[in-house]
Amino acid sequence: MNQTIFNSHLFSFLKKSASPYHAVFQMKHFLEDHGFSQLPDRTNIPPGPGSAFYHIRDNGSLIACIFGKEEQPEDGFRILAAHTDSPCLQVKPLPDIAQDTYLKLGVEIYGGPLLQTWFDRDLSLAGRTCCLMQDGSLAVFLIDFKRPMLVIPSLAIHFNREANKKNEINAQDDLPPLLAQAVAGQLPNLKTLLFEQIKQENPLEKIKEVLTFDLFCYDTQVPAFTGHKEEFICGGKLDNLLSCFVGMQSITAGQMNKNCLLLCTNHEENGSVSVAGAGSDFAESFFKRVIPDPTTRLRALEKSFLISMDNSHATHPNFISKSDKGHKIFLNKAPVIKINANQRYATNSMSAAIYKKICSEVQMKPQEFVMRSDMACGSTIGPMTAARLGIQTVDVGIPTLAMHSIREFTGTADPFLLYRTTAKFLEMDMEELAIRP
Repeated sequence: MNQTIFNSHLFSFLKKSASPYHAVFQMKHFLEDHGFSQLPDRTNIPPGPGSAFYHIRDNGSLIACIFGKEEQPEDGFRILAAHTDSPCLQVKPLPDIAQDTYLKLGVEIYGGPLLQTWFDRDLSLAGRTCCLMQDGSLAVFLIDFKRPMLVIPSLAIHFNREANKKNEINAQDDLPPLLAQAVAGQLPNLKTLLFEQIKQENPLEKIKEVLTFDLFCYDTQVPAFTGHKEEFICGGKLDNLLSCFVGMQSITAGQMNKNCLLLCTNHEENGSVSVAGAGSDFAESFFKRVIPDPTTRLRALEKSFLISMDNSHATHPNFISKSDKGHKIFLNKAPVIKINANQRYATNSMSAAIYKKICSEVQMKPQEFVMRSDMACGSTIGPMTAARLGIQTVDVGIPTLAMHSIREFTGTADPFLLYRTTAKFLEMDMEELAIRP
């Protein structure tokens, strides 16, 4: 696969992944097309050599695993990790706000989005719903309206002359997007619209009522190349669906000879503390199921290595002073090792050395990022996953500008550069990655 084909597949994945649930749905079918099967529920049967399988929790988190043809479980696993969610606006449970002739939707802030970038955009809705069926059972349906339905109009500068100098956003009052205006004196309501959309997407299902939902606003503008020679990529949810895509492509690229695992969890952007987050027992319980013997499982984890993939800040050309002068990060150069003295990233000197060796195998020199010492540092699922599993971990990512904007920005070469390192990692012998004490 070359960079052009890789980016084409990436754009297709991003277009179809309007919510974390849709991203996992896409990954599930991609894995099945490449020989993976779903792990049966409530089984503790050790898979045999050469088996490939996946497990999903709460629709939004996924583990894909290969038991290599040439290895035993106690030989350890090469692990890639990422998260499926992105900062956005989530619809409230009782969202309908009738304002004169308009219908607005009440929303909450999910994670830490750059709020000003959500104004005046063509927004749609996607997520999952839980429905009561006509036979009395409950069923979950994914839903995606796929078309512009919502907008959050900006206030004209004539009413706020300081808008370009100081523009505070009140999350309760300023963010509810417009959904509809009364026609013939009547306003629709969201649950009716949901019911109609679910029936349209699932015409054979006998649905009685929409009970609950997890719905998110998203930008309908598709990813695009930009720049004089199309050297940049601009699009929504690059953080962190791009890493999920890289992991998905990497674990299906080899010959299933080595022990490999892909972990994609939900809710990183609001702390990972959920049934499907990195702070849950998702990964631990999975390892207990597929390696029931505790001694074998301990040996496997002790010999494993984890690459936590989450986008890295690039040095902003308009805000050079916001970056550490000794650690400038550029687009289209190489993946970034993320380092923090207080372990906001899981990287240490040993794990960084291992990743540098992996990069050297594909003739690449990674960049190294640290925050300015007078600024707070973000985090990833890396430290939490490393702590829960006891696995040596490095945090890496592609360089990114406009992180947490509704449309983020990276280099055209960057996704494929990261893929080259992770695909190489999954085919290397664990002895090549060992560090002599």
